Amino acid sequence: MTAVINPPLSIGRVALTVRDLDRVSAFYQQTIGFRLLAETPESVQLGTGSRVLLELRRNPQARPGSPRDAGLYHIAFRLPSRADLGCFFKHAASLRLRVGASDHLVSESVYLADPEGNGIEFCADRGSSEWRWDNGSVEMSVDPLNLASVVHSADGQVWHGVPEGTVVGHLNLQVGDLGEANAFYAGVLGFDVTCRLPGASFFASGGYHHHIATNIWNSSGAPLRPDPVAGLADIEILAIDTSILDAVRSRADALRLVDDRPERLTVRDPWGMSISLAAR
Repeated sequence: MTAVINPPLSIGRVALTVRDLDRVSAFYQQTIGFRLLAETPESVQLGTGSRVLLELRRNPQARPGSPRDAGLYHIAFRLPSRADLGCFFKHAASLRLRVGASDHLVSESVYLADPEGNGIEFCADRGSSEWRWDNGSVEMSVDPLNLASVVHSADGQVWHGVPEGTVVGHLNLQVGDLGEANAFYAGVLGFDVTCRLPGASFFASGGYHHHIATNIWNSSGAPLRPDPVAGLADIEILAIDTSILDAVRSRADALRLVDDRPERLTVRDPWGMSISLAAR
């Protein structure tokens, strides 16, 4: 199976509710190297070039999220190359940031968290010809990353901020039940189930390894998310055409999951997480 260049569904921008907008915004800009694209007293939009990848929304009254809540596990920003990942790791090490690292077979990843505990992943995909598929399932794992090899790939380059071409590759979400997650992300939104690991399911569109992951590692049995709560505020999913939106709308309407706005379709998953769909 080969991933298509323009999958039917992909991730656009991600919005987070933050209690201290100035502090969190400064981290993403000054420490990580995102570009400020728009700003109001209540929110900032960050990204690369002219592409918004992350929106931060101020709410000092929001309750801090709990590790056992349904919500965000991490946002994965997919870098254009393995050399970029090596540059980022060297940059993080120079700032003595606390990071983790994993080899997922389909990709290589470095992990950290922002000042309010939102998980961040920077990753670089292996070529799709290296992904191993069996009857629609892709082989994934959580293996130690060969950091020396990743750093060597940078070949002396330095990090000058998040490079153009970076996108939100996938989101990993904490949910209360994998069966309910499968019914919503596959059955309602229309993603394919591409992998199952203990305590986690992975969903993708167009032959990609995953655009969405759901897990119950900390959150099994989690109820509807409280409001207001810091953390994930909204996921933007981009559809290749309006017919896909119409199909999602029909399935979501039948389950009374639609929270519609004129310019886009907004639905909520079983834990109240907001997903906005728009045609790209």
